Amino acid sequence: MEKINARKCAYHILIDIEENNAYSNIAMNRQLKGKSVESVDRRLITELVYGVLENKIYLDFMIGKLSKIKMKKIDPKVLNILRMGLYQLIYLDKIPSFAAVNESVKLVKKIDFKASGFVNGILRNFIRDRENIKVPTLSENQVMHLCITYSHPKWMVESWLKEFGQDFTIALLKANNETPKLSVRMNTLKTTKKELVEKLIRQGIDVFEDTYVEEAIHIGNLKNIAEMEIYKEGFFQIQDESSMLVAHVLDPKPGEFVIDVCAAPGGKTTHIAQLMKNKGKILARDIYEHKLKLINDNAKRLGIEIIKTEVFNAKETDENLYGQADKVLVDAPCSGLGIIRRKPELKYNKKPEDTKQLAKLQLDILNNASNYVKKDGILVYSTCTIESQENIDVIKKFINSHEDFEIRDINDYLPINFRGEQKILQLYPNIHGTDGFFICKLKKKA
Repeated sequence: MEKINARKCAYHILIDIEENNAYSNIAMNRQLKGKSVESVDRRLITELVYGVLENKIYLDFMIGKLSKIKMKKIDPKVLNILRMGLYQLIYLDKIPSFAAVNESVKLVKKIDFKASGFVNGILRNFIRDRENIKVPTLSENQVMHLCITYSHPKWMVESWLKEFGQDFTIALLKANNETPKLSVRMNTLKTTKKELVEKLIRQGIDVFEDTYVEEAIHIGNLKNIAEMEIYKEGFFQIQDESSMLVAHVLDPKPGEFVIDVCAAPGGKTTHIAQLMKNKGKILARDIYEHKLKLINDNAKRLGIEIIKTEVFNAKETDENLYGQADKVLVDAPCSGLGIIRRKPELKYNKKPEDTKQLAKLQLDILNNASNYVKKDGILVYSTCTIESQENIDVIKKFINSHEDFEIRDINDYLPINFRGEQKILQLYPNIHGTDGFFICKLKKKA
């Protein structure tokens, strides 16, 4: 296997994310595939990629203060090397300053030799002048202070200040920049929590049972999950706790017919199958064949046999399924602003107008999916965002035009810590320590 240079690898991942709008986890897997990566190098790559993404606006603010060349005129390749160098100088105390500078200069020489003096000068100027570079204070400019300090775009900060107020917004911005715990869902078709915990510990994996959902375990000190035998054998599935709640709220029973209209990559679909004890039928649909392959691969690994996958666009309606399903799940395409701590690149990929466009798409999908529900059947709507326009506002519009549906209280299906006064659930990373998530349960009247 090919050995790698950690900084060069991190640089290529950042370029892939920026130039191709790639998701960070996909870009990282693509770059590391087939390469021999020492644990120390994997940690540095992960630290540099996610550190730069989480703090990009702050790093660019610093570069802008130090550079005589305007930010727009700096080559993106050189800019990413500068960001990595600055990140090491500001946040990685274990890396000596001279090493951060020298390694950045060595790297830029391979990319653009003429820019080496520029990179060297910026980083050394930062070491000399860092105490003199000031971010606007909260009282001087509330929005810009929060935008720069926590590296969130201006429109996002303004929107959240308006909806949540200053204290909540600051807590949310901080939570978005924290490293989330990695949750896995034990496969109840193959193992018990006790057995899985023992297997993980024997492989040197750190296990934390500080979870709310019965099937959930937090793990750490991982190497390559995909290469672990207990993963290959289907004893667990990677899934955040908030996502696991969806299947519990849907409450599928063995023998039922369930439709998941936006199923890929299949975390919720396979969880539903678990709760059904692999008895009944699940129709899992998505618009991309390659994403359905992920569901089929995971189902096979987990020992699930009741999932049938089909390519189908949820924006369209299938009259053959009208009134057929006991339960239907709409895990709708959304802005993803509840999972920024897992995919910090979302902060920079999204635009304010996206939410409005997505809300229309979500309502269209929900309208179509409602046709498939039997009388007395259940329709669950979920998203991984905290935006009201994509969540409760969609539900209100749906209810206003569907008198045959009613909102059902989901609190009995939730862990005690997540229960509240409302019938729906809205999770926030700064309050619940999970991904930001929305879940609503609707029942079709008899």
